[in-house]
Amino acid sequence: MDPRAERTRASLQQALLSLAHERPLDEITIADVAERAGVNRSSFYQHYTDKDTLLADALEAVLDDAARTLRGGVPAGAFRGMPAELGEYLTHVASHTALYRQILGDHGSGAVSARLRRRITLIVAENIPPAEAQARGAVPLEVLSAGIAGSVLGVIGAWVGRDPLPPVDTAAGWLESVLRTPARLLERE
Repeated sequence: MDPRAERTRASLQQALLSLAHERPLDEITIADVAERAGVNRSSFYQHYTDKDTLLADALEAVLDDAARTLRGGVPAGAFRGMPAELGEYLTHVASHTALYRQILGDHGSGAVSARLRRRITLIVAENIPPAEAQARGAVPLEVLSAGIAGSVLGVIGAWVGRDPLPPVDTAAGWLESVLRTPARLLERE
């Protein structure tokens, strides 16, 4: 992608996340996003068809940043606690609680949550060697990855649904408990 287009898309993504931190998603217009990003509405539409697509891209970018250091495998023993990257991601979620409540709640955005689930599934699949997944059970890698992704989003959705929001460390502990066995598949020998 053209570097200028990448900068514009990143600026639009940041603008939406910034605005979502200030007020509910349904109150944010495309004009608001364009203004915050310092571009005009036609620039928005050159890059995005709607706000949901922009939101999904923005949340995927945050998730990808958190997972960047996990690419290529997780060191053996790393899951004696959750990886720091997960803590960083949960901190992001905590700082955007209202947004994640809206997305992952009962009346949330199916399109955005589906994109998050697919992205988490891909990140997990990239970090479980297929031979390791086969050696540990008869569950195909894509099924195992989807199960882990569903568990992660399920725990995050249940966490952000609580009021008051429990601390990030509590959510990380819940995820560790829920994922303990599958997470061992992510460890390298």
